[in-house]
Amino acid sequence: MSKSKKLYNKDLAPTPSSQKKWGWFEIFNVWANDVQSLFGYTLAASLFLASGLNGWAVFLALILAGFFIMWLVNLSGSPSVKHGIPYPVFARVSMGVFGANFPAMARGLVAMFWYGAQTYAASTAVALLITGLTGNEGEVMFLGMTGVMWVSFIFVSAFQVYLFWQGIDLVKRFLNFAGPAVYVVMVLLMLVIWSKAGGNLLSEVGNIFSGGERSGGFEGLGSFGAFLAVFSIMVGYFAAVVINFGDFARFVKNEKEMKKGNLWGLVGNVVFFSFITLMITGGTISIFGEYVANPTDMVARVDNLGLTVIAAFAFFAATVGINMVANFIPPAYDLANLMPSKINFRTGGLITAGCGFIVGGLWVSVITQMGIFPFVNTLGAILAPVFGIMITDYYIIKKEKLSVSDLFSDSPRGKYHYEGGFNKKGMIAWILSGYIAVGSVWPNILFLGLGDFFANLGGGGGYAWIIGAALGAVIHLAISNRN
Repeated sequence: MSKSKKLYNKDLAPTPSSQKKWGWFEIFNVWANDVQSLFGYTLAASLFLASGLNGWAVFLALILAGFFIMWLVNLSGSPSVKHGIPYPVFARVSMGVFGANFPAMARGLVAMFWYGAQTYAASTAVALLITGLTGNEGEVMFLGMTGVMWVSFIFVSAFQVYLFWQGIDLVKRFLNFAGPAVYVVMVLLMLVIWSKAGGNLLSEVGNIFSGGERSGGFEGLGSFGAFLAVFSIMVGYFAAVVINFGDFARFVKNEKEMKKGNLWGLVGNVVFFSFITLMITGGTISIFGEYVANPTDMVARVDNLGLTVIAAFAFFAATVGINMVANFIPPAYDLANLMPSKINFRTGGLITAGCGFIVGGLWVSVITQMGIFPFVNTLGAILAPVFGIMITDYYIIKKEKLSVSDLFSDSPRGKYHYEGGFNKKGMIAWILSGYIAVGSVWPNILFLGLGDFFANLGGGGGYAWIIGAALGAVIHLAISNRN
């Protein structure tokens, strides 16, 4: 069938075999950059402190989450490795050639939101460097940010656009550099903190491992409930990349390389980074007498210029890395999918940068008031059902059979045209399961007693991703015809 201008451009076209140059190391560094961000550090440390669990139990939950996420991305990445298609094109199989615009843009909007958050986080590293070199912290000027912060934020925003504008090959090289480099600096930071804390560090780590009072939405949970909530929150944190992993898998040579990269990149990075996080957290409590959530604040308190310069560079590289992986490239494809004839990959990236700049600018004064766990869980709840629907549709309903030519055809005879280009059953499954998943985070929006059920369940909506993905899969399978 002929390709429709409404559905096709060179950025959405299947990646030819000659351009599939990524191996396991590139995938490893996709996950390394995803795990190592400033936001990732804060989340991991918070789970150790807020869950009230024994530290070994938290470690086990994080490791199990790593294996579970690995399984999920192997499922979502396989079709893209085989056919070279990005996520928004793969979504056409289950949602229809035009219906796929809705889950694609949902992913795009979530990415723009995260993009702004991570841009702000990266700018704190640049601000740390400026303050360390000049001694000038600046005064609050606008929206809760100082002049130094605004200069840093604008610099990071411009740098990311430059990096993205150079193309996927430069992004790949940047990720391959940033992943290992950040670990070197994090280990150095851990050793510096350890040397300052002395023997008290292991004592504080022991206190964390013994567990404490539950807070941050974990109140009222038993040990198993808190364990499941930690597991689910970590899954929700990776939810955005899980759903659009095909945007990267399309460049991988074969499935063996993808699976190897996912194993070492996900499970290996989660274990090692969680260990470093735990040691640094214990050390800062020992040195400062309190938990310091932001690593840039931690480095500033250590007051060592050499460490400040190195750490600022590493934090900047790590956080820009995750922005490229999770928040810049995906919406560029999603926006291109919306209007292929008018929006290409670069234009989509510029739109993303503009929206992210607004979000990042409002981060301090507005968005942080939500709290870290509800923020992560709500975004996961929106996207989770789409994953369940896509995977069930491809593996069970379609039995892994896919017609690439029909993915780019708007002909009523096309396999994925359904009803006017929309698979209404897939859309219904998403709406119903998404409503309940978001309601598990915010029970007040639910009715028929579901609100009370989720309010009593506790966990601050930590189960949202699993609930959404499972419901999306079950509802779509129940109302769809199997071929």
